[in-house]
Amino acid sequence: MYNSVEIYRIWRRFTMLETILGTKSPCQIGMIVKDIEESKQKVAQLYGLAVPPTVGGGDFAITKTQYKGKPAPDANCKMAFFDFDNIQLELIEPNQFDSTWRDHLVQVGEGMHHLGFIVDAILKRMEMMKEAGYELTQFGYYGDGNGAYAYYDCTKDVKCYVELLCSF
Repeated sequence: MYNSVEIYRIWRRFTMLETILGTKSPCQIGMIVKDIEESKQKVAQLYGLAVPPTVGGGDFAITKTQYKGKPAPDANCKMAFFDFDNIQLELIEPNQFDSTWRDHLVQVGEGMHHLGFIVDAILKRMEMMKEAGYELTQFGYYGDGNGAYAYYDCTKDVKCYVELLCSF
């Protein structure tokens, strides 16, 4: 349970993130899971939704995934996306190689990993996140090459990662 001082501090950091991100509306909640097939069945049943397809993270030749500033050709995952009226739920099952997703599964277990925000000019927003003191843990392009994502470790301030999402 958080006390009022901690709640205020978290609220102030989210307010600062709004300025950096250019939005205060997350578009996505990312959840790390051990078994995507089992998890998506349970989510679909709980919310009365259709079971979405499972998709891969894409080939490194397109994604050019970087983990902690270094190429991560083996980092990958399986994903499933549930679209609600106002937000998307992303389930992510990481593979066995180092990634921000794998770190979360090993260190924290299953559960909420990130809030995703659609941003304009991702490189500008990434520079602003860096200036604000947030660590870039993973960067890559979408599996189809039509956009990019960047994960920042904001766990100290807002208790989750923040993902920047930008379509080209």
